[in-house]
Amino acid sequence: MQYKGKTVLITGASRGIGKAIALAFGREGANVIVNYRKNQAEADGVVKQIESDGGHAIAIAADVSDFDACEGLVGEAEKAFGAIDILINNSGITRDQLFIRMKPEEFNDVIDVNLRGAFNMIKHVARGMLKRRDGRIITMASVVGLIGNAGQANYAASKAGVIGMTKSLAKEFGKKNVTVNAIAPGFIETDMTADLPESIRETYMSQIPLGRLGTAEDVAHAVLFLAHPNAGYISGQVIGVNGGMIG
Repeated sequence: MQYKGKTVLITGASRGIGKAIALAFGREGANVIVNYRKNQAEADGVVKQIESDGGHAIAIAADVSDFDACEGLVGEAEKAFGAIDILINNSGITRDQLFIRMKPEEFNDVIDVNLRGAFNMIKHVARGMLKRRDGRIITMASVVGLIGNAGQANYAASKAGVIGMTKSLAKEFGKKNVTVNAIAPGFIETDMTADLPESIRETYMSQIPLGRLGTAEDVAHAVLFLAHPNAGYISGQVIGVNGGMIG
């Protein structure tokens, strides 16, 4: 119960990596805000699972690409549990397409959720953390933001932007004892990768020295580490969770 009494807000927490992070913090005693955009049933399911394990959680709907909606999300979360100690920016979408065929809205949609969404959430959470001189901000980047990927120029740009913002904010917020880090998952078993053709999965596998795709729990363990007091001297970093795919 190493996070007992701490409050963590996780965006995009109704499924996949976000769900695994929410459940991990719930098991460790945190008060968990499960943010979702559309699927209330899935979000409520995560809350019930946390509560069945003896934890405390609520689900709050908000579109992170909407600045005012993020303000409402943070206000509602603080009303329920008090100050937010840990912010996990996990919401993300893909609109994969070769660049020459990519429509402006396919580029803009990804930037709005993946990059602007992180900006929106940090804007509304950081002020309280800086005032209290304590806080953890962790944002999901991606291996694609480090090495690029054909057909994902929009996604790669959004995740590279997250990395740049993380490093900049670590310099701004450090004097107030607020750490800012990013996690760059590699190929992770999710609903999206489950539908990949076997030939593509084998291609991915061949690039991973550990010989397997990662799990959402692998990513959640890294988040728990960065949020812990023992990681208090780690800031401005990008932690790869990729099975050795890149260094």
